[in-house]
Amino acid sequence: MPSEKEFIQLLNEHQRIIHKVCNLYMDAHADREDLFQEITLQAWKAYAGFRGDAKFSTWLYRVALNTAITFFRKEKKKPEIYSSAQMPDYGHQDTHDPIEEQVKAMYAAIGDLSKIDKAIVMLYLEDYNYNDIGDMMGITANNVAVKMNRIKIKLKESTQKYMTPA
Repeated sequence: MPSEKEFIQLLNEHQRIIHKVCNLYMDAHADREDLFQEITLQAWKAYAGFRGDAKFSTWLYRVALNTAITFFRKEKKKPEIYSSAQMPDYGHQDTHDPIEEQVKAMYAAIGDLSKIDKAIVMLYLEDYNYNDIGDMMGITANNVAVKMNRIKIKLKESTQKYMTPA
């Protein structure tokens, strides 16, 4: 029988993973809290089956991502990091910081991706390798590589629409 104390300790050590997933998939604070609770519940339910074959953080990412995707299907909410309506109006800024503009444009472009593509990008930006990402997402490393190549092309194209003309 898994120890509740052990689970709580591991969850506290790795709760930033859950926060990242919640922030990636939910805009409203209340929705992020609901998703956090749902992920925590699903992780506790699944903890008895955690065999330690993978690191706890890898296992938790997989539970969190699967729960977030399922949560979306139930709630029928559109996942976004930034919507175009939330993007700042670059034309009215007194200072023009091209690096900041590029970062905001990239986050907006990531917000336009599908739920699965967002998850892959998030894990990639966390420096997980394709094998680990594949394990977490339930796909092969080769499939991750193919998806990442396609995602990079999409991001390059869609980032341009969020950039202010020079």
